[in-house]
Amino acid sequence: MAIYLTKESKVLVQGMTGAEGMKHTRRMLAAGTDVVAGVNPRKAGRTVDFDDRAVPVFGSVREGMDATGADVTVVFVPPAFAKAAVIEAADARIGLAVVITEGIPVHDSVAFTAYAKARGTRVVGPNCPGLITLGQSNAGIIPADITKPGRIGLVSKSGTLTYQLMYELRDIGFSTCVGIGGDPVIGTTHIDCLAAFEDDPDTEVIVLIGEIGGDAEERAAAYIREHVTKPVVGYIAGFTAPEGKTMGHAGAIVSGSSGTAAAKREALEAAGVGVGSTPTETAQQVLAVLGEPR
Repeated sequence: MAIYLTKESKVLVQGMTGAEGMKHTRRMLAAGTDVVAGVNPRKAGRTVDFDDRAVPVFGSVREGMDATGADVTVVFVPPAFAKAAVIEAADARIGLAVVITEGIPVHDSVAFTAYAKARGTRVVGPNCPGLITLGQSNAGIIPADITKPGRIGLVSKSGTLTYQLMYELRDIGFSTCVGIGGDPVIGTTHIDCLAAFEDDPDTEVIVLIGEIGGDAEERAAAYIREHVTKPVVGYIAGFTAPEGKTMGHAGAIVSGSSGTAAAKREALEAAGVGVGSTPTETAQQVLAVLGEPR
């Protein structure tokens, strides 16, 4: 099983003909993703050859969906065009839009996440690595060869820490790994993924990776306390971050005691979540929950 993305997903890539789009489309195809279309109004009607797969290019998301049945789009367009790209996808009523682009103005993210939600399109991101269901499909830039299908569900604000936990727990494997992004405004939250993993029969334990800034992890802790029966293990990046400084992700800013790693850890532990002090310690806690040797 999986959440949001399966082997049946048909993936369309907005910005496929750009340098990043070409590189990562090739990687997605190599991971087994069914990439069925690209979108570029200036190159509509062409096809792009990726080794043994020729992918057609359409002038719009709607045209690509109508011709191929695509139900997922991965957005690799520059920041200035990301809002229009997501709105176009939402107008076409695509089910899932994975927005890899970083550096999108916050007011644009506010606009397109609300617009997409109102039209039934789930947004993952922006400024995220995407998501991968191991052995089935990969929508984004997460490496597909560092772990295997397994029993762990992972949701993370950090792309790098997503990869590290996948590697640390590579012998156990993962159901789906979702990088939700670290911007102040994102489409899919920790809570959304917790709910989906709770309902996934093949996910036995959930790993939640957060970071300083905002209150997303505190809200996730409250949700876990009330709604999640599966074990959850967490990690919070930023214990050594200086107060009042933005660290890495645009959303990772601490003011006073609000948004600190210590406050988030306290909230999660109060909800029964084991929180590791390092990624390696977090992985060891997961192994303990699963009854696996460390």
